[in-house]
Amino acid sequence: MSGVRLILALHNHQPVGNFDGVFEESYRDSYLPFLEVMEDYPELPFVLHTSGPLLEWLVERKPDYIARLRAMVEAGRVEILGGGFFEPILTMIPRRDRLGQVRDYATYLEETLGAKVRGAWLAERVWEQHLAGDLAEAGVEYIVLDDYHFHRAGLTDPELLGYYLTEDHGKLLKVFPSSERLRYLIPYLEPHESFVYLRKLAEERPGSTVVFADDGEKFGVWPESNRHVYVEGWLRRFCDMLMASREWLHVTTFARAVDSTLPLGKVYLPDSSYREMTEWALPSSRLVALKEMVKRLEGHPEGEDLRRYVRGGGAWRNFKARYAETDEMYSRMLGISDRLDTLGRAEVADPDFLEAARQELYRGQCNCSYWHGAFGGLYLPHLRGAIYQHLIAAHDILDEAEGIEGPRVSLEVADYNFDARQEIKLENDRLIAFVRPAQGGHIYELDVRHSQTNVLNTLDRRPEAYHGTMGTDPSLLLYDRHPRKALVDHFYPVDVRLDDLIACRDVDRGDFATGAYLSKIVRHASHVAVVMERPGWADGHAIQVRKTIRVDEGSSSLEVVYILEELPVGVPIRFAVEINLAGMAGHADDRYYSDVDGERLGLLDARLDLHESTGITLTDEWLDLGIDLTWSVPGGLWCFPIETVSLNVNSYEAVYQSSAVIPNWIISADESRRWEVAIRWTLDRARRKEGADSMTSDTAHTLA
Repeated sequence: MSGVRLILALHNHQPVGNFDGVFEESYRDSYLPFLEVMEDYPELPFVLHTSGPLLEWLVERKPDYIARLRAMVEAGRVEILGGGFFEPILTMIPRRDRLGQVRDYATYLEETLGAKVRGAWLAERVWEQHLAGDLAEAGVEYIVLDDYHFHRAGLTDPELLGYYLTEDHGKLLKVFPSSERLRYLIPYLEPHESFVYLRKLAEERPGSTVVFADDGEKFGVWPESNRHVYVEGWLRRFCDMLMASREWLHVTTFARAVDSTLPLGKVYLPDSSYREMTEWALPSSRLVALKEMVKRLEGHPEGEDLRRYVRGGGAWRNFKARYAETDEMYSRMLGISDRLDTLGRAEVADPDFLEAARQELYRGQCNCSYWHGAFGGLYLPHLRGAIYQHLIAAHDILDEAEGIEGPRVSLEVADYNFDARQEIKLENDRLIAFVRPAQGGHIYELDVRHSQTNVLNTLDRRPEAYHGTMGTDPSLLLYDRHPRKALVDHFYPVDVRLDDLIACRDVDRGDFATGAYLSKIVRHASHVAVVMERPGWADGHAIQVRKTIRVDEGSSSLEVVYILEELPVGVPIRFAVEINLAGMAGHADDRYYSDVDGERLGLLDARLDLHESTGITLTDEWLDLGIDLTWSVPGGLWCFPIETVSLNVNSYEAVYQSSAVIPNWIISADESRRWEVAIRWTLDRARRKEGADSMTSDTAHTLA
């Protein structure tokens, strides 16, 4: 064949849990107009991957679009790529789920679009060699990765004009490289620039195949792209250029290229993703150093060649090490998958329940919430919230599958977050709490089952590489000194101020906030408890802290008792218990604080400094969630919002993550050198205010 083959492949995606308005706007500005233009060019085939969350939305909300796309598929004008149903990072999930997601989506695509799927899109192009065997076993014949993967294997651009074979334990997979050059040309520069590049290839490398594969949102969703691509006619001009060049430029699909050409050879690709992802996965300090090195190369006479050897090198899996929140979601997801697999193997549960749980699990594996780069991702609380929503739903369905119902309580000990230390899970029919004694004795996950909400779905503020280039008020860049979870124990100076805490000043005079607690468990038929103790230092004094967390069957409350011993007699010490609450919006009229009498105190992003309080309520009417906190000893109360500042495409935004609620007491111990307080934490429906018992110090010692 003379000339050159060109494959145009688009990847359209919206994550699980994204706002309906974002789906709608993306459809209006990108997905629909692109299809409308391409309908006018029946001689130009293209390849389309639509992620499962987006395709389900289109099926429900835009049936006309689905009908038009199906007609194009049936006419052979569009090749459909499969992949993981709910766009997981395949290397992150167990092999059984990998195979299940890919096979399920192939079936769904055939039913919905009449497509016989041969190829697959790899989410975020995260590749590890063992995927070759798994994808082949799932029925995938070929995939597309970035040319960056091939460069890291030692290949050069002239060697990337076709496709290669790779294998794992004898199972073969075909791999196409996508051209970075084309990704920078399309759709940013005028079509003539692509013409010049492709014409040169046709003359110098006749018979070659070149691939453009990139996000469909570049064609209408990204800033100014709708105007450029559609209003100003870039896409039509590009298609006209392709039509006028048909004598030497042959627009084709992956399937046609595979059926008409031989592989260029065999290759084994290193674990990688696209170039930017390998940089984002680095620790922030290393990424800053990398960017500085790249900048220095810009003026070097051989800078462009040297740049090939300056690589990020960060593996995607290290997002689980960079962000504790990613690791927490991953660990919870894997626990659900293991439980589902165990029940399935036992063949004692209703298959319909297991399939329903599997679908919730798969939704909880959507990749976007598990990492952070040039988009919000992990930094967006509604996306993290959706992951927990589906994982909690899967947990509840598995309870039904096992016939577990009605008032109940249980306690289990295991390494739930894979840190080689034991965590404790306390569970009843209304709440699920995960406690880590080895790190401050924190509760790090607390699931409210009726609303499928993890109210500790928080995010710590930490340095990011782009913070140094933001050009914003440095006072907005605050970094947390401890995890923003619950039951974080502090000993502050007596004269500490709310402003000190808001500014993240180093004012804690204790070593309890992240110190390891020894623990023992208590099991009774009607309740369970964990008792944690730690000797430590508070404002220069050696003291002992014991805290007990108790859960009763049928209860919507956690009951927490703190006992402080060996206190200095007559020396005032300020003790504070930090509880960060998330899963709710910060600035909305139906999300607010109120006092024990029901008087509203402000929205959830308010700053409160109360000198004497016995409790507070956080209400989210939209979630139908009310969180009542009461304590047996009157004390002060500080509340303030935790907001992150993050990069989102080309702009920076402050995002409400959680509300810090910190009851505190100035303690001056008597001769007993002992002090205690009981905290009741009730999580129920938003409008249920009656029936919350008050607690007194007289009952505190009976909790365990």
